[in-house]
Amino acid sequence: MTQPLLEKIQTPEDLRNLSEFQLPQLAEELREFLVETLSRTGGHFASNLGVVELTIAIHYIFNTPEDRLVWDVGHQSYPHKILTGRRDKMVSLRQNGGIAGFPKRSESIYDNFGVGHSSTSIGAALGMAIANRQLKLQRKAIAVIGDGAMTAGMAFEALNHAGDIKDINLLVILNDNDMSISPNVGGLSNYLVKILSSQFYASVREGSKQILKRMPTMRELAKRTEEHMKGMIIPGTLFEELGFNYIGPIDGHDLPTLTSTLTNMRVLEGPQFLHIITQKGKGFPSAENNPCTYHGVTAFDPKTGQMAVKTAIAPTYTQIFSDWLCDMAAHDERLIGITPAMREGSGLVNFSKLFPDRYIDVGIAEQHSVTLAAGIACEGLKPVVAIYSSFLQRAYDQLIHDVALQNLPVLFAIDRGGLVGADGPTHSGCFDLSYLRCIPNMVVMTPADENECRQMLSTGFKHDGPSAVRYPRGCGIGIPVEPKLTSLTIGKAKLCQQGNKVAILVFGTLLTVALEAAKQLNATVVNMRFVKPLDVDMILQMAQQHELLVTIEENVVMGGAGSAVTETLQANKNSTLVLNLGLPDRFINHGDTALLLAQCGLDVNGIVNSITNYLNKK
Repeated sequence: MTQPLLEKIQTPEDLRNLSEFQLPQLAEELREFLVETLSRTGGHFASNLGVVELTIAIHYIFNTPEDRLVWDVGHQSYPHKILTGRRDKMVSLRQNGGIAGFPKRSESIYDNFGVGHSSTSIGAALGMAIANRQLKLQRKAIAVIGDGAMTAGMAFEALNHAGDIKDINLLVILNDNDMSISPNVGGLSNYLVKILSSQFYASVREGSKQILKRMPTMRELAKRTEEHMKGMIIPGTLFEELGFNYIGPIDGHDLPTLTSTLTNMRVLEGPQFLHIITQKGKGFPSAENNPCTYHGVTAFDPKTGQMAVKTAIAPTYTQIFSDWLCDMAAHDERLIGITPAMREGSGLVNFSKLFPDRYIDVGIAEQHSVTLAAGIACEGLKPVVAIYSSFLQRAYDQLIHDVALQNLPVLFAIDRGGLVGADGPTHSGCFDLSYLRCIPNMVVMTPADENECRQMLSTGFKHDGPSAVRYPRGCGIGIPVEPKLTSLTIGKAKLCQQGNKVAILVFGTLLTVALEAAKQLNATVVNMRFVKPLDVDMILQMAQQHELLVTIEENVVMGGAGSAVTETLQANKNSTLVLNLGLPDRFINHGDTALLLAQCGLDVNGIVNSITNYLNKK
């Protein structure tokens, strides 16, 4: 298929050379290109289809990249990438050496702020607006945030701050795609928006305020009348009270209304707030009807929407957790399942249906999810927080202060530990072993396979204190899973294979790779299982019997499980040599997980070579 208008656009400057009458056709071509491309590469789908018109309108009205554009989360930034010179690179999306699935400052001058997690856009754009004021620059800072991201405290902290600063050029655009705030969209609403965003209305409003200052009683009456009228026709009272000039809601797929409103708002002074209504999956029926399923897609048939089905050799670790959660909930009525807006991703769908009264989704509010769990634990119940590794980073203070310090029995089921592939460094769980093991009272477990994952979840749930089970994204290795809710002895490792000279101590699912490497080296292999508490007796025994201890983990080497082993040896005045293998001290880009692990030296050849080279140097 050809896209004659889209093919002419290499930069937003080319876009701004089009007439407004050509923009709807461009939107059709852009949406068509997205379907063609993502049907081959996969990626975030429904969210990008929903912001086609908005992206066009922003780049058409504002002078990007001089005006600063910040996307929240960034999973809806594909149209932005296409219109800013990366159309031909979309075939490499989220692949090794290709363009990222999220905005990335090093990738383009149009990516003004790197993102991947939610609710950062308003704070970042506010920072830019303040800096521009300080530098006496007339740039506009624009934050585009979704209704889901508005559930996070960070967003409201930034709104609260921004509304108190009147001389900044800040525009916040709320992309409401779930009718979560208001369904008030249509001709009357669009007409009101045109009036409320016009320079005439703004000047009359401000002029009236100056006159009414001299008439306190009338001023108060006018203020109340205005708030009452706006409260009846638009849901902007909250944002007005925070100090923003609220405009909306408007149809986010109506390009003429979008462009005229943004044109008006561009010249208004002070913090501005535009509320638009869009439809996730717009223009692709399968995604419109099921935006959750089509939020992130693998390759699919662009005609039918049918996604390619991969035959899994084993259940995913997320599925192992999902099954365990339902089984344990049936066994123990004290169990409460908590997620920060990741019901599907963390495997709580079945639990939410079977135990709706014991399922809690707090929205995108990781900090609150942890403190909420602490409060629940105080009353004798047993909360399980299902959370991605990279998202738990956002609740670190709560993890320490609210849970660990009080030694409360909260179980953290930490998904996406280690590298996550195509989503890249914003979503990789490379640091959790380091940031968890330094916290007093924590029990930290790393299962090597599916069955051990289930056993460790039971172990953590039954433990009378804080605990964490950290497991990776993707499938297991096909180990049969016992249905019993069996616990393990806390702090006990397992000897898997006896060799000589070299002992490999493995933390997590790299055990299979380590066993293959050990065959070539005739090395001993130990499944350590627990990062904290460590099996000190096993470590000292291995040190006594071998010349070299090698630790392996899918976590950064710095401060990780290997560091804990080294500290143990030093504390016991043992001088056995130690080689720590893990992820390097850098952020690892997106790509195929197996290839990335090989690049980090964590495949069979890499492990063998690292150990052989170390022994040769010795």
